[in-house]
Amino acid sequence: MTNDDGVDAEGLHLLAAALVGAGHEVVVAAPSYDASGSGASLGNLRPDHHIPCSVVELPGPDLVGVPAFAVDGPPALCVLAAALGGFGERPDLVVSGVNPGMNTGRVVLYSGTVGACLSAQNLGIRSLAVSLQAVEPWRFDTAAMIAVEVLPTLEAAPERTALNLNVPGLDRSEVRGVRWCRLASFGEVRAATAQVEDGSLQMRVAAVDEDIPPDTDSGAVRDGWAALTTIVGVVEAWPTPTPAPPAGVVSETLVPGAPFHPAHRVADAFGGGAVLVPRTD
Repeated sequence: MTNDDGVDAEGLHLLAAALVGAGHEVVVAAPSYDASGSGASLGNLRPDHHIPCSVVELPGPDLVGVPAFAVDGPPALCVLAAALGGFGERPDLVVSGVNPGMNTGRVVLYSGTVGACLSAQNLGIRSLAVSLQAVEPWRFDTAAMIAVEVLPTLEAAPERTALNLNVPGLDRSEVRGVRWCRLASFGEVRAATAQVEDGSLQMRVAAVDEDIPPDTDSGAVRDGWAALTTIVGVVEAWPTPTPAPPAGVVSETLVPGAPFHPAHRVADAFGGGAVLVPRTD
């Protein structure tokens, strides 16, 4: 387990306790500081640099004896170190969260919570990112319960699967269920302005008050559903003939190793005219 809010975060502790209660063997390795917004960054790794890391005790009777480490680095680094055996055996699964605040839409690119899972995906490990709608009181308990319910689906999924779960800030009995959702165009908030003043960069974010389609992650959570989305990180886009040629007709297409020519055009990976191919080597 990891997160981007730091090893002392309540959401991490409650989710860890829920996983232990469900019979999972848990090892926690999380940042020693608030690493929110770090994405899949590893930080400044240098051959001559030693990364501070200390053993910590997690609070609560349910977490007694659970190995836990505070790492002076972002969550993606924690995942990489775990995959290399830094905290014991290579993990079967990575669970990241619970993040206070949703990670929905395409801004998940910047999320340290999701970035940990993209790091796991890159390393061939199944993963689940868990985030909670920002409603007080914080319902970390609801997010932890639904994460435990979703976990068997992840365990049965192909290697490199990365699932992003966003949970409404409601009692578990009030959540309408879990829905598969696509990414919204934006999250619950988005950057509104940026300007330099008095030698510093000032940025302002604003809440999104536009209509959001109900089949997106943001829209589903607004409607009281927990949203589950499969995330794919680093992939390649190769153009394919559009429309597909008739059977038996030979057509030209770019393939790996083809020599570059100025006549070639980059495929629109988001326009439906390309195939996204995750690498498996």
